[in-house]
Amino acid sequence: MTPVSPQHIAERVVEAILAQKLAPGERLGEQELADNFAVSRTMVREALMQLQARGFVQVQPRRGWYVVQPSAEEAQDAFAARRIIETGILGEAGRPMQSVIGQLRRHIAQEQEAIAGADAATRAFLLADFHVCLAEQMGHRLLALTLRDLTARTTLAATLFQSTHSASQSCAEHERIVEALERGDTEGAKALLLEHIGTVERSLEIRPPEAPDASDRLRATLAPLFGG
Repeated sequence: MTPVSPQHIAERVVEAILAQKLAPGERLGEQELADNFAVSRTMVREALMQLQARGFVQVQPRRGWYVVQPSAEEAQDAFAARRIIETGILGEAGRPMQSVIGQLRRHIAQEQEAIAGADAATRAFLLADFHVCLAEQMGHRLLALTLRDLTARTTLAATLFQSTHSASQSCAEHERIVEALERGDTEGAKALLLEHIGTVERSLEIRPPEAPDASDRLRATLAPLFGG
């Protein structure tokens, strides 16, 4: 049994975000977390502070801890960072060993099984975790940790901005990336990966804020304060 530590609690929270079980803006009660993990609130607070430093939670005075709600700009930044890291990883890959391809194919088989089943949380987690698995299998463990956080950030964005990208589509795109790697077509895999990330980002309902109409703004500004 894994001993409970602040790091363990923090990783469980990130896993819940990746599985879309924790939504943007959701409250994380210290006492509830302490009861759930059978630890002190001091340990929970340390875990939440770690998550705050990683950009996943924020504290509101006299209200408590909440999962962050990424802005459109923050979501776009996270997707841009993923493009740089993930294509960079593939750029150094060359032709992967067959064992690497085998692990990626096993991951895709798990995705397909989760899509066929009714476990939405497992499905969401596996689809997000494919990108982390890819980095790990290519031998980039430190980048895999960074990519895990970035993927969790884009998962929050997908939840907040109501992604229309289907699970089946994501899984099929993952499979095409692995097929290209298996052929030794690194450039093709990179192009497919960029297309996949771009498709996911474009599926979000992110719209630039509309500038208020000048006449509407003036009308609102000059409206009587007390309905007179």
